[in-house]
Amino acid sequence: MPAPEEFTVGWICALSNEYVAARAFLDETYEDQGDRAPGDDNDYTLGRIKGHNVVVAVMPDGDYSTASAAGVARDMCRTFVNLQIHLMVGIGGGAPSKRHDVRLGDIVVSTPRDGKGGVFQYDFGKTIQDRAFQPTGFLNQPPRVVRAAVNGLKAEYESDGHQLEAAVEGVLDKKSRLKRNYKRPEPSSDRLYRSDFIHQDDEASCSEACGDDPSNLVRQSERDADDNLVIHYDLIASANQLMKDAVIRDELARSMGVMCFEMEAAGLMNNFPCLVIRGICDYADTHKNKARQGYTAMVAAAYAKDLLCRIKPVKVEVDSKFLDALNETGATVREIQSQLADDEDLRILEWLTPVDYSLQQSESLRKRQEGTCNSHLASPRYQDWLSTSGQKLFCHGMPGAGKNIFASTVI
Repeated sequence: MPAPEEFTVGWICALSNEYVAARAFLDETYEDQGDRAPGDDNDYTLGRIKGHNVVVAVMPDGDYSTASAAGVARDMCRTFVNLQIHLMVGIGGGAPSKRHDVRLGDIVVSTPRDGKGGVFQYDFGKTIQDRAFQPTGFLNQPPRVVRAAVNGLKAEYESDGHQLEAAVEGVLDKKSRLKRNYKRPEPSSDRLYRSDFIHQDDEASCSEACGDDPSNLVRQSERDADDNLVIHYDLIASANQLMKDAVIRDELARSMGVMCFEMEAAGLMNNFPCLVIRGICDYADTHKNKARQGYTAMVAAAYAKDLLCRIKPVKVEVDSKFLDALNETGATVREIQSQLADDEDLRILEWLTPVDYSLQQSESLRKRQEGTCNSHLASPRYQDWLSTSGQKLFCHGMPGAGKNIFASTVI
């Protein structure tokens, strides 16, 4: 198995079904030897995709937020110090509009637009009376090599089409137990309701509670067979809240060009500048459900694999002189820490008692006769104590036996 410093791709998932999809598209998996930086509690799957050593991490169950994503990325980078390609892959809510025909099962790839790095944090900014919400701050964009590969893959798909659906089917054929929750849903289940039509019964499905009344649905034209799954490239909106409001969704799609909503990427972009890849599993409205999560997680992972296959693997060579210098620095730091600990112990002893025993020791050494304590100093028990750190030596005896003389000699 490659060493931690030989991994160059970091792939983060928020949900367990996204993690399942990511693992399914690895060409090979490695046995995790448990090498971790101190305090790194992430769960990892290690593997390979066309020459890239890939580490996949999943966020803690139930903790889906920008802060949680940032924590996972921080610990991943401490353990795997040479990561050069960062991916956030999974599901998201689509924002269809007149400009963008986003549908369930499509993919949205974060792409820099209008001075934004590809991800827009819509709950971080300021609201001024009689004016629109104004975002503050800037979120970084992915590295140049990743953006170049995105454009190259875009051209390949436009020329030759993609095989993402076939790739998912191939994975499910090999892992038949996944078919139930990860196969492609029926196209008829893709319903886009009007923004003002709200799902009233949380216990019932949309087909039961909302039905197929055309007056409540937005008409979607039929797509060609070759365009059943479309890849979109634009802004992804991120925040610490789940978007289930079609009115706000539409406003952000209109004013900011947002095509997708999710909850983690904003915590990553400035310190873990990643490409965000989202399969659209719902329309970010009150009709949100989990029926399509498995399949859209699969198509997003399939796209991520295609992207990595376009990027030339980087061979990471760690300079042995650098490692030696790093080890020497570590030894020096430990020595300094030990000295500081000794100094702290002395300060504590001085605080416990102001008595100076140096005069008593000098007096004991003056009284010592030549040869006194030699048998004790040569004993195996004393020599064992002398050569071992952290042990205590208990000197006991009747009054006047010479304990002070012996202790003064040892010191």
